[in-house]
Order: sequence, then structure tokens, then C-alpha cells
Amino acid sequence: MAPRKNPRLLSGIQPSGTLHLGNYFGMMSRMIQYQKDSDLFCFIANYHALTALPDKDTLAQNTFHAACDFLALGIDPDQSTFWVQSDVPQVTELTWVLSSMTSVGLMDRATSYKDKIAQGITANMGLFSYPILMAADILCFDTQVVPVGKDQKQHLEMTRDIAVRFNHTYGETLVIPEPDIEKTTQLLPGIDGQKMSKSYQNTIPIFADEKVIRKRVMSIVTDNTPIDQPKNKNTPLFHILSLFLHEMEQKDLEERYDGSGLRYGDIKLKLYERIMDHFSPFRSKRDQLVANEKQVRDILHFGAEKASKVAESVLDRVRLATGIGYF
Repeated sequence: MAPRKNPRLLSGIQPSGTLHLGNYFGMMSRMIQYQKDSDLFCFIANYHALTALPDKDTLAQNTFHAACDFLALGIDPDQSTFWVQSDVPQVTELTWVLSSMTSVGLMDRATSYKDKIAQGITANMGLFSYPILMAADILCFDTQVVPVGKDQKQHLEMTRDIAVRFNHTYGETLVIPEPDIEKTTQLLPGIDGQKMSKSYQNTIPIFADEKVIRKRVMSIVTDNTPIDQPKNKNTPLFHILSLFLHEMEQKDLEERYDGSGLRYGDIKLKLYERIMDHFSPFRSKRDQLVANEKQVRDILHFGAEKASKVAESVLDRVRLATGIGYF
């Protein structure tokens, strides 16, 4: 495995519905930046979505719209490798190989599985073995760095454990990935103060109707501090607006919060305007992509071909190491 000039990064997102600010600032905006100085591999995780989304029409539509979202926001198929997970079947072959040497005890320690069951999601083996498929997603492409949020950190640690065990058993075959956690944006608050998530129905969508976005912004929870008193900066409204501000604007906002006379309604209106201004060109581009399905599918097929070449090379090493490819 010859060293590469730029590190290979990999990330994916489930096609689970409407894209929101948490998705964008937590992962997608970072992916766009990584294209400039990294070998970026980025995919739509439709296999993972099957664990909780069995309706075929919804999954197909969500997958297409997720592709449009990525492309509209700046993923460049010429600079990066961008594909749909199920279009690269080598991942499922590697999943089985890794499953054959991963202990049940390791899977039992996955907190994400327990959290999802607690949320009422029906238990199934896909949900239970989710970390192994995630490990295959990462290891199948010789990934060196994986940008993850705090909620996915354990899964990456499990990936590393699986890869280390494989290499100990069969020799140096798989690349051991490193995590990249963006501490300032890993847990963006939603309109209710919890982590922004579709599960909590507390998101601010990016590509929804303007009236929907405005209603969500105006619904952000605030306290009842009197207008002549300083306001608490450790709040959803302050944190979300700060993401759209330059350094001097950020300083001005802090001074307004520390002073008197600030009205939350004015700050919410400013946030709404900043959201619409920031995403206006992306919204226009997305409308064009949605209207041209063939163009989007061609881009995804192109990315799948590039990804498959890398995955097949990794699988060749795995087959040879394990004896599957002996004959």
C-alpha cells in the first residue's frame, strides 16, 4: 500500500429525509472543504437506512434527494469520489468476512443500538450489526481519516478494533483509520435545545419551503429574561446564529447579549435572513438537479465505478489473506 500525497477521508450520510442545519454543519460543510486538500470518498448510506426504513419508494426517493443535496451544496464528482452505498457490492462481501471474526461481545457494547431500541425502533440484525457494516464501509476503501461526530465515535473505535484483530490474525492487510472530530460543531442544538436530529423533530431544514424554515426559526426556545437584562449565550439561538457570523459580527452579537435591550424576536429574524442568504444559491442549484434525474444518476454511476476499483483492490488483499481467493 503505497503512501498517498493527500490523506484519504471517508464519510457517509443516511438518506433519512430532509437535510437540516445539523447535517450541514456537522458533516457536509466539512466534506466540501476536505475536497480541496484530501482524497475524499463520500457516499449515501442506503444499506444503513434499511434498518429503519423498509418502504422502498421512500428509500429510493430519499436516496435521490440526498444525492441532489450533496451536489447542490458543493460536492464535486471530479474532485471527490461520490456514490450510493449499494452500488459498490464489495462492501457487503467485506461485511461478511469481518462478521466472521467479530465477537458478539463487541457488538453488545454498542450504545447506539441500545439508544435506538430505547427510542422504539424495532430490533433487527441489521441494526445490531450496524457497526460491522460501518467498519466495512471504512476499511473497504483504505480510509485513513474518518470525520465523525461524538455519537459515532464508538463505532469508529469498533472499526479500529476489528481491523487490528484482522491484521493480527491475517497479517497487515487493512488500513487502520483515525478519527477527526470537529469539537465546535459536533452537537449542534436543535430548536428545543437538544441535539438537532430528525428523531427529536427539532431541526431547521435547509431546502424546505421558506415559510417552514421561518416557522422553525421563530420556534427556537428562549427564556423569559427581562429585556433590560443580559441574556444567556449558552442557548440554541446564540449557537446557531454564531455559525453564520464573521469574527466582528460574532463580537457584536456577544456584546448585545451582554448588554440590555436585546429582543429575541429580532435575533431570530436575523438568523432566518442569514439562513436564506447563505443557502439561496444552493437551493437554486438543487432545484435544477431535481429536475434532471439522469444527470444525477450518471454522476452517481461515475462515482460508483471509481469506488469499486478501490474496493476490489482491497477485497483482493482480503481474499488472499483469508484464503477465500486461494483457488
